[in-house]
Amino acid sequence: MSESDRERLRASFTEDAELYDQARPGYPPELFDDLAELTGIGPGCRVLEVGPGTGQATVPLAERGCHIVAVELGAEMAELARRNLARFPSVQVVTAAFEDWPPPAEPFDVVVSATAFHWIDPAVRMVRAADALRAGGALATVATHHIKGGSTDFFAEAQACYERFDPATPPDLRLRPAAEIPYDGDEPEPSGRFGTPIFRRHEWEQAYSTAEYLNLLRTYSNHRTLEPVALVGLLDCLTRLIENRYGGQITKRYLSELRVARRGPAHDAPDALKRRG
Repeated sequence: MSESDRERLRASFTEDAELYDQARPGYPPELFDDLAELTGIGPGCRVLEVGPGTGQATVPLAERGCHIVAVELGAEMAELARRNLARFPSVQVVTAAFEDWPPPAEPFDVVVSATAFHWIDPAVRMVRAADALRAGGALATVATHHIKGGSTDFFAEAQACYERFDPATPPDLRLRPAAEIPYDGDEPEPSGRFGTPIFRRHEWEQAYSTAEYLNLLRTYSNHRTLEPVALVGLLDCLTRLIENRYGGQITKRYLSELRVARRGPAHDAPDALKRRG
């Protein structure tokens, strides 16, 4: 993806913060248990969150007593996150691009980014995360994948709608089971400032009514950047499919992958910790 394409897609998230807050799901509680086990987050822990959106991952971190600085690019997203986190005096939401934001002098214990790190400039994201951490601190990123499961037949049939209205859709695209999704092994980058990453994975499902699912799709960057006529046609096509063949409700299966790497000399972790399902 080119830099201009990434910037255009990334900016699309900030256009409707209320819809994003309403439609986007959170994360399984077990993921935060893993995060605490692997990084030691807890009361008083200093956390830098990159790309909090409206606070889907920030709230569970704040509930564990963390002191959080959350850096959010979108002004509307940041304002809504402040409202969602108003009951936590130890959380500060900053409106800025992480690439340009000057970190405070006191380093953080953990840098967290949930379904957002891939939007940060790959030329600088690992270095800037390392610069913000104390020695031995951890970078924890969460990737979210839509996988095979739930209403499997619906998602297969829905490809006809996408092929008709979205020219970027590969022909005969099908969802893959979690076992076929590769682990996020592209980073840490060649600077070598992080050790071997540890992975934890969780599969879970979310049911959606027709309206709820369409609202979810309206928050995705590849949908938001479609031509308006194409987007209307796509959503109408999906509406008819859900209403006529699936009784107005479908279920989507997700894979949430937690990836934790510590700043400092690389030390291999036991295989059982590196990739535990």
